[in-house]
Amino acid sequence: MMKMLGTAILATVLATAAFAEGMTHRVAIHVDENDPQVMNMALNNVSNVTAHYESIGDTVIVEVVAYGPGLNMFVADKSPVADRISAMSLEMENLSFAACGNTLRNMSKKAGHDVVLMSEAVVVPSGVVRLIELQEQDFAYIRP
Repeated sequence: MMKMLGTAILATVLATAAFAEGMTHRVAIHVDENDPQVMNMALNNVSNVTAHYESIGDTVIVEVVAYGPGLNMFVADKSPVADRISAMSLEMENLSFAACGNTLRNMSKKAGHDVVLMSEAVVVPSGVVRLIELQEQDFAYIRP
C-alpha cells in the first residue's frame, strides 16, 4: 500500500512539473500566393498563436514556408511584408522562414539574374518537401 501511495505521489509530482513547464507546440504556415493580404494573415497567425500559447505557459515553434508566387514574401526588394518579417524575426526566437529553392531557381532564371532573398529566409531544396517534413515531425499545418 505504501509503495502504491508513493508511486501515486510521484506521478502527481511529475504531472504537475510537466504542466508547470508547459507544452511545446509546432506549427507550419504555408504561403503560396503573391497576395499581401495572405502574407499579412500568415504573419498575424504567427503573432496570435505565439501570444496565445505564451499566455497559458506553453511555447510554440513556428516555421513559415513559402513557394511558388508566395516566395515574393521573402524577395528583398519586392516583399510587401519585409518590415514585419524583419521586426518579428528580431522579436520572436520561436519563428523561422523557409524559402523554396526550386521556386528561387525558376524566378532567377526567368529574371535573368539571381533573385536576392531577405536574410531572414533560409533556402530549402523544396517548399513542398519542407512542409511534408514538418508534418512528419508533428507540426500542425496552417494555410491562411
